[in-house]
Amino acid sequence: METILPLPFLISVAVPPGLASSEGLNQGEVSSLGCVFFDATSSNLGELLDILAKHNADFQTFFDGSALESRDDIVSLLDHGARKVFLQPQRLPDFSAYGERVAPVVTKLNEITGTEKQLLLKNFDQRSCDVAGFLTSRNVDKFPPLFIKPVLDTNYEHFVDICSLVNAIPIIPSAQLTTKKDESEKKLYIPKLFSNSWKTDRADKLLPTVVCDERGIALGLVYSSEESVAESLRTQTGVYQSRKRGLWYKGATSGDTQELVRISMDCDNDALKFVVRQTGRFCHLEQFGCFGDVKGISKLEQTLISRKVSAPEGSYTKRLFSDEKLLRAKIMEEAEELCDAKTSDEIAFEAADLIYFALTKAVSAGVSLADIEKNLDSKSLKVKRRPGNAKGEWAKKEGIAVGPAEKAKDAAKESSISITSAPATNAQAAPDAERITMKRINVSEVSETEVETALRRPSQKSAETIMGIVTPIINDVRQNGDKALLSYTHKFEKATSLTSPVIKAPFPQELMNLAPETIKAIDISFENIRKFHAAQKEEKPLQVETMPGVVCSRFSRPIERVGLYVPGGTAVLPSTALMLGVPAMVAGCKKIVLASPPRADGSITPEIVYVAHKVGAESIVLAGGAQAVAAMAYGTESVSKVDKILGPGNQFVTAAKMYVSNDTNAGVSIDMPAGPSEVLVIADKDANPAFVASDLLSQAEHGVDSQVICIAVGLDEAHLQGIENEVHKQAMALPRVDIIRGAISHSVTILVKDVDEAMRISNAYAPEHLILQIKDPEKAVEKVMNAGSVFIGQWTPESVGDYSAGVNHSLPTYGYAKQYSGVNLGSFVKHITSSNLTAEGLKNVGSAVMQLAKVEELEAHRRAVEIRLSTLAA
Repeated sequence: METILPLPFLISVAVPPGLASSEGLNQGEVSSLGCVFFDATSSNLGELLDILAKHNADFQTFFDGSALESRDDIVSLLDHGARKVFLQPQRLPDFSAYGERVAPVVTKLNEITGTEKQLLLKNFDQRSCDVAGFLTSRNVDKFPPLFIKPVLDTNYEHFVDICSLVNAIPIIPSAQLTTKKDESEKKLYIPKLFSNSWKTDRADKLLPTVVCDERGIALGLVYSSEESVAESLRTQTGVYQSRKRGLWYKGATSGDTQELVRISMDCDNDALKFVVRQTGRFCHLEQFGCFGDVKGISKLEQTLISRKVSAPEGSYTKRLFSDEKLLRAKIMEEAEELCDAKTSDEIAFEAADLIYFALTKAVSAGVSLADIEKNLDSKSLKVKRRPGNAKGEWAKKEGIAVGPAEKAKDAAKESSISITSAPATNAQAAPDAERITMKRINVSEVSETEVETALRRPSQKSAETIMGIVTPIINDVRQNGDKALLSYTHKFEKATSLTSPVIKAPFPQELMNLAPETIKAIDISFENIRKFHAAQKEEKPLQVETMPGVVCSRFSRPIERVGLYVPGGTAVLPSTALMLGVPAMVAGCKKIVLASPPRADGSITPEIVYVAHKVGAESIVLAGGAQAVAAMAYGTESVSKVDKILGPGNQFVTAAKMYVSNDTNAGVSIDMPAGPSEVLVIADKDANPAFVASDLLSQAEHGVDSQVICIAVGLDEAHLQGIENEVHKQAMALPRVDIIRGAISHSVTILVKDVDEAMRISNAYAPEHLILQIKDPEKAVEKVMNAGSVFIGQWTPESVGDYSAGVNHSLPTYGYAKQYSGVNLGSFVKHITSSNLTAEGLKNVGSAVMQLAKVEELEAHRRAVEIRLSTLAA
């Protein structure tokens, strides 16, 4: 099916994983427009897949994939939701199965045949391309449906005019676009791009605008002008043009406000569509929308949301919201009754019941119908099809034969993968198109430069770009406090029901309801971490008499107020709360503030609340990202200001931490810079392939920007194949397999001849986690110069350090292990020195002090000693 672009232009974003340029549109503006273009390369593929994993239902994403040599890379882009990937025309037959989601890319006008349904013309230079002549020579009125990407030094205003002439879609860099009227002389003004492209027969040039909710249900019909579109993009709300009263800010008087989700145009450019997140009702009458109240599933959702807030005690719906086991039982009961239904009436009746209970679970967790439909849309874009077999336990119940893959999954559930499992044979290996494999490099066959290139970490956003994103957020929170902090939580975490950004201690018991086995696991980990960090305490102050009568000492004091950032992105991390909270408690910090993003329903993970309770935290800030860092750095009405911020996070969190640490007005320090998680495993012939693979995958599942390295010491092909087969087999049984694919795409196995060579490469890489699965691992520890934490021997998986052994898992990444230590007790204390001189001591050292003060021409310094010595001589 041909892609219909809902905008008159495409936004080119140069540096993933952000969705905007620091010099152009901000992320909210790009999100409201929703059509982005990327140049895909092997070095940025991981970040692109991460963007697709997060936004493939929110954006139409287009890619120039001509720089990608691997077919697997192209398929991965499509499978993650790319709307269209442009490739060299000669490669198209290899991707015919994907229809019009793959299209040709050309660089010259004469390469266009006129038979294409859609194509990309890149490197277009309007100064040398004779568009009119080309059209005349081909005897056509316009190009085929065409996207045009110009050369960098283009006159973009002229370029847009040319694209309009030939009915093409211009691809415009974010930095060349603006929604600000005062920048319209230097950049392309987006509202003007809209108004120039829309078609209206009204004398006032207003355009009919259909307003819809996130599910596409029409709320009403209004009108838009260039000015109202500009205001909508500026305020990220619904703003329209009243035919009588001018600009109409929806909800300004009624309180029934709208958060802008998306602006688009119809296929004929004669109507706009606003997708909004409606608060209250749209219509001025007692109904939800101007076309009447919603019905069916949408009505049920509204009812459940209302019941969640105000259902009377003892009501059935209230019981379902508060009793997770009852709700689970009802879902399974109704699913079985639906399966047993025979007639059409029975099926409709039972399906309605199942939808009711399923939607109750969704609403209870803060999940909307729009969220569910986004997932359906995302899945519809996948091109890698699963076999569609039932899982083992359900297949057995229906008498369906269970295949090998399902049996393997069942076995993995029942027990850990056998540590003595033999390497799979080549015959058992998966097809190359699906196989999860790390690339290999043999050090003896390549140059040092090639090794360094292979070990290069996944690219991160430039400092300028990322600071351009986080700085406005930090300044907003600093100036507007709780109001700004809440608005970002509503926007980024979708926790729109949240009314306070902080939970204060003592924490209610209902926020810490956990399974007994989880409490036990946390308690064991807590005690081990406490013991290890308590052992790092200094027994007594350091005291040295540097010369007779001159005593110097050093003593430690806890940092009084610390802020602990606990990420909540792709995985819930109560372990990080332990790793930061326990040493803060042991050090004696007087005020401990945790910050962690809430769930969509506004609640916080109970495991994190339980840890906060155990370590004596003062409060939990319900926010993530740069906004949480800013709140702790400067303080708000509800958030206590801290003296030091610690904890891992994504690039935006790291950038925010570095920003506030450099701002003297904040007066706050940080633990260390950080990047994506990483592990380096050194393995020899004694290493168990299943062990090696499991350690590699334990880090690869963190995120597509993670990197895992295996240094193979003297391994032959059979050993290498054994590890590779285990990586694939174990990865395919993991729920986060798509994330693992992204991480493995920039990971590598390096073949070396001996441990010395392995350690040289490891020290140059400076891994966050170093795992030694070799014959004499304790001896190799002597050679470790740069690493965050070392895991010694085959019985020490990296995961014990992440959770329960006692060492800290908040470690330097991205090569910072060359300069920084991981979090430890010392991270939560500072050292103070003192000097204590007797009269004899001042006599002994005074002449040296006075002479050096004289050399530096600091007379007051010299006299401070001289005056004292003169009294001794009197």
